[in-house]
Amino acid sequence: PFKTIIVSQSSNASFKTIQSAIDFVPSENSQWIHIQISSGVYREQVVIPINKPCIFLQGAGRNSTSIEWGDHGNATFYTKANNTIAKGITFTNTLNKPIILEDTSTTITQAKAARIHADKCVFFDCAFLGVQDTLYDDDGRHYYRNCYIQDGPERDGVITAHKRQTPNDTSGFVFKNCNITGAKGKTMLGRSLRPYARVIIAYSFLSNVVTPEGWSARTFVGHEGNITFVEEGNRGPGANKSKRVKWMKHLSGLALDQFLNISYIDEEGWIAELPPKIFI
Repeated sequence: PFKTIIVSQSSNASFKTIQSAIDFVPSENSQWIHIQISSGVYREQVVIPINKPCIFLQGAGRNSTSIEWGDHGNATFYTKANNTIAKGITFTNTLNKPIILEDTSTTITQAKAARIHADKCVFFDCAFLGVQDTLYDDDGRHYYRNCYIQDGPERDGVITAHKRQTPNDTSGFVFKNCNITGAKGKTMLGRSLRPYARVIIAYSFLSNVVTPEGWSARTFVGHEGNITFVEEGNRGPGANKSKRVKWMKHLSGLALDQFLNISYIDEEGWIAELPPKIFI
């Protein structure tokens, strides 16, 4: 059992904003706090400070509970606290909207819907909506399940920009059993933001929105051997690898399984220790 705080926009609610509920959580909290968020659009920026771990935000479903804000410099939702969980919530940065579909001269600026800068964070049944840099999946181990991420629906883009800095850095982006689709425009699967970027996409559906070359070394041309971009077991018109960059890596067997197994981020078994309610 854990303490539950209810956030609602009803007139008699004790907490009408999500931030006020987070502010109510004691600093250096070590027990799970369940913040139950009723249906509605909550127009606010939400920040979980580093000294407030073990917060479980649960909405009424991503089609019913949303957090919206429009800001270039700051994410709509930003957690710095370990053990942050969110379920059934849509996070939206409304900056840059609406996009004029055919006007490519329109300046589009960074608009993060969420920034996750903490360890052991989990998002179930959530959505992240924006136009550029929608989800800043920063430092730490993070697990996203049954989530929807939308970025720049009418512009050419790139899905990932990984920042692995050294060969000893264990981080990487892993997409398993995902759907990569789009409307207008084309997208690359990834570009290298740092010299040892690592992205694995496996057993996923790739639509024709994916460019033939698939990947970019960006400013690390000539050092592609340090970059680990991998596609294995994918399907769909965008999964054709015949015109991919020649330096894309191939992994199989244990070399691939080490990334696809949940133990890649869960070697300590921390996911099994999450509140059972999240899995219902």
